[in-house]
Amino acid sequence: MTRHAIIADVVFDGDTLHRQRAVVVAGDRIEGILPSGGLSADLPAERLPQGAWLAPGFIDVQVNGGGDVLFNEAPTPEGIARIAAAHRRFGTTGLLPTLITDERAKMRRALAAVAEARRTDPSVLGIHLEGPFISPERPGVHHPRFIRTPDEDDLGLIIEADPGVRLVTLAPERVPRDTIRRLARAGVRVSLGHTSATYDEARQALADGATGFTHLFNAMPPLASRAPGPIAAALESRECWYGLIVDGVHVHPAMLKLALRGLGRPMLVTDAMPPVGGTRATFTLYDQEITTQDGRCLRADGTLAGAALDMASAVRNCVTMLDIPLAEALRMASAHPADFLGLGLELGRIRPGYRADLVALMPDGMAVLATWVAGRRSETGPQG
Repeated sequence: MTRHAIIADVVFDGDTLHRQRAVVVAGDRIEGILPSGGLSADLPAERLPQGAWLAPGFIDVQVNGGGDVLFNEAPTPEGIARIAAAHRRFGTTGLLPTLITDERAKMRRALAAVAEARRTDPSVLGIHLEGPFISPERPGVHHPRFIRTPDEDDLGLIIEADPGVRLVTLAPERVPRDTIRRLARAGVRVSLGHTSATYDEARQALADGATGFTHLFNAMPPLASRAPGPIAAALESRECWYGLIVDGVHVHPAMLKLALRGLGRPMLVTDAMPPVGGTRATFTLYDQEITTQDGRCLRADGTLAGAALDMASAVRNCVTMLDIPLAEALRMASAHPADFLGLGLELGRIRPGYRADLVALMPDGMAVLATWVAGRRSETGPQG
């Protein structure tokens, strides 16, 4: 087992800031955090540039694409590898490839591809099925032709699959009453999204086992005085997590600040599309061209189609747009999503025994210097 150390002016372990510390890595695990002057002379050590922070690697539970690849169009291990490599450049060391609403055959291929990808790439934590059990009233860019109510074959496919973490976004008012309970009992994480659910319906879904809200505020009813809807249910529920797209496009900063004052646990998501870490500004979704303009991924009719956002930028935006401390923004990008996925005892923090998923960054501007996944330094270069 190889051992090495990474020395940084600041180490954020997910809870606490440590000054002038070294993180010792043994194999794929974190051995400990030591004073930088207390290392053995024969232990290989990498010293990060002056002022750099070392933090838990980012975890993104909603990644539609990256590196010019859309998961819906390339539900293969090779496609997943390109997406994951693109996002590592921006500090993401764990992700869920996300399949938006599609036919059952595509779902089956995606589940198999993720299971295969996980054999060689520890950054692939599982799969997010965003749909197809959503509301036709709140489809966003999801194709109405594929939106449907789950049947036994759909549920059997999801429950019996073994792609790691399974996350399903659904509209609770569009599925049979026992659907959420069945999924939750089988270990599937359920998130509410693309929904027209009432406040009471959202509360019942949480009671039945749902624990998340997908891109809070987007594709759901707005807060209203006599119709609080799912947003109010999310903000008042201590035992739930809600994803936030902090790009200045999807949600106004004032509403994001409101979410940060809720009782639930906010987590950053990118909802990223192929241009993230890629070279092309356009891509195809459902045989329609999507164009990236001024940070927006847009269909020809002006509908938002995912985001051109990476996790390093989301963290930076939290600090510059929402005025929150960097440590809290980093927690929203690591510990919170790890806890949501049930992986909080292994990922999302720098602690002895945890997997060595790390990101080195410069706090001014959030330039990513390097990432480590399961103790292995990324081969991709730094990004600004």
